Amino acid sequence: MSEVEVEAGAKVITLDDYGTAIYFIEQGEADVLTDGGESTQTLGPGDTLGEIALLVTGQRTATVVARTPMRLLSLSGQDFERIRARVPELERSLRRLGVERASR
Repeated sequence: MSEVEVEAGAKVITLDDYGTAIYFIEQGEADVLTDGGESTQTLGPGDTLGEIALLVTGQRTATVVARTPMRLLSLSGQDFERIRARVPELERSLRRLGVERASR
């Protein structure tokens, strides 16, 4: 995993972009935005983002913008592939979260 610093107001992920990583929020908050730019959810420390694209659709299903400065831990798709067989509960948890979010 690598650490990523994000400034307030920066896009963390963008709707329809190709997803290459899962992010785990260590510090800060971010807003999940609709196509029209309305906030539907606020994410904070302990939350995950980007799992739907990596596990389900291939493309980002929302835009996420940093509300405050953030520190994220990034797990690349390649690294995820290397550990998924050894840590099957991680994939199950992320897949369950992704399916739940995709159905909203």
